[in-house]
Amino acid sequence: MRYRTLIALLLSVCLSFLTACSGSPDSNKPLTYEDIVNTGLANNCPELPETARGFIALDRNESYILTDLCLKPTTYFIKEEPTNKRQKAEFVQGKKLTRYTSTLDQVTGELVFNEDNSLTFNEKYGIDFQAITVLLPGGEEVPFLFTVKGLTAKSQPDITAINTSTDFKGDYDVPSYRGSSFLDPKGRGVTSGYDNAVALPASSDDREFIKANVKSADTLFKAGEMSLQVTKVDGETGEIVGIFQAIQPSDTDLGAKEAVEVKVSGIFYGRVETVS
Repeated sequence: MRYRTLIALLLSVCLSFLTACSGSPDSNKPLTYEDIVNTGLANNCPELPETARGFIALDRNESYILTDLCLKPTTYFIKEEPTNKRQKAEFVQGKKLTRYTSTLDQVTGELVFNEDNSLTFNEKYGIDFQAITVLLPGGEEVPFLFTVKGLTAKSQPDITAINTSTDFKGDYDVPSYRGSSFLDPKGRGVTSGYDNAVALPASSDDREFIKANVKSADTLFKAGEMSLQVTKVDGETGEIVGIFQAIQPSDTDLGAKEAVEVKVSGIFYGRVETVS
């Protein structure tokens, strides 16, 4: 009898130990910096369940904003010129070399009603740009500045609510990938550095070196085009989730080379709020 009691006691201790070790973490507990750093979790956007198929009613007498907009790219395509002149240029899928800093987050803008009862989203501020580099199958690396700066996206007309049939489409500005103070390997820049390559002072004015010597960090206004398609809506919280696609130019190395078209696809999250 004593041995049975001892065995039962040992089994209860072992089972309680296994249960404590295998218990799942509290999902409601906020994550700390140590829980997130180097995990890629900060690069994710919030999600909604598959059952989120509601709607957000709109009133023309109210003012609305779209806040906490998060855009996470998932696929990248680079437009390449074909070797055969008879063929058309096509988008080739590339691989992202940038690790965990590709998502735009905390983007906020106003939602304005138009005369045709459509909505226009005007981006105002947020973490609205990220530097990304894509690797093509042939080994070429294409850097570009993924952004939604100054995005003006318009919905379809006669809209009375935001639901899973709501789409937005518009254009945005694409700033220079490099800043004006950046110096290339030969020490040339826009606001600082040499005017030309020191090794070729006599040939600095040659046409073939003009683009490399005369740097430019200008913003390409309305050079990008983006479409957002809402797929999930939580009418109670005002949250929306969907997919997006953007086409914009790549980096030009401060004007030294021609830009190529970059197509980015991914998912987005946002929250519609009423402004008092």
